[in-house]
Amino acid sequence: MHKSIIVIGMGELGCVLAKGCLKLGYSVTPVTRHNSLNDFVDQIEPQAIIIAVGEADVHEVMTQVPEQWKSHVVLIQNELLPRDWQAHAFDNPTIISVWFEKKKGKTCKVVLPSPVYGPNAQLIVQALAQLDLPAYIVASAEELEYELVKKNLYILTSNIAGLEVGGTVAQLAQQHSELLHALANDVLDIQDWLTHRQQDRSRLMQGLAQAFEGDPQHQCMGRSAPARLRRALGFASEAGLAVPTLHAIAQKHLD
Repeated sequence: MHKSIIVIGMGELGCVLAKGCLKLGYSVTPVTRHNSLNDFVDQIEPQAIIIAVGEADVHEVMTQVPEQWKSHVVLIQNELLPRDWQAHAFDNPTIISVWFEKKKGKTCKVVLPSPVYGPNAQLIVQALAQLDLPAYIVASAEELEYELVKKNLYILTSNIAGLEVGGTVAQLAQQHSELLHALANDVLDIQDWLTHRQQDRSRLMQGLAQAFEGDPQHQCMGRSAPARLRRALGFASEAGLAVPTLHAIAQKHLD
């Protein structure tokens, strides 16, 4: 049977994964805003459906996946946790915690090897290897959850701290360690609530330090920092968490 991949969202990350799959010999069908998955149900039997839209759009896209294709889905978003795909009755999707950055007109910059878990994990690892992007398969769903929380800690802490102090992650760690740790504790309070378990904070903080060392000149604040802060505060409000550092930053930097 002809090998086929569907990619929903042809932004920078979607194009990277599409290119890797093409180099493996798969045909790639892009799905854009102008068409839908239902247009392809009777035409393609895909091995994988890579959802490469942004965090704000992923839940809407998951509602559009036909039931018979749910087991083929690959999710690559930041701020992702098991509750997100379980809410749409996805029992066993493939998940990658992406630790490389791809900006328009530039080559990929690797921070850490990217962990992958799920039925299409080998495919994703092989596709990324075609582009010299390191990735590996994690051993269990529990280890995947740790990796997702670690990435959330990195993204949320660095982005939200950037609203307050700007600069790089190295400067955040070296010059603003008190802010870093206070903010990380707020973020991890939220992650504990979202995952219904107390995460290993010592291990997570060690992982955060390794990520900072992987790209010390990474700029803290991205364009999505205000939206990330608002989402975090929304979860904290729902959970009844105090998160004083998040609130202090919001009072100064959100409208």
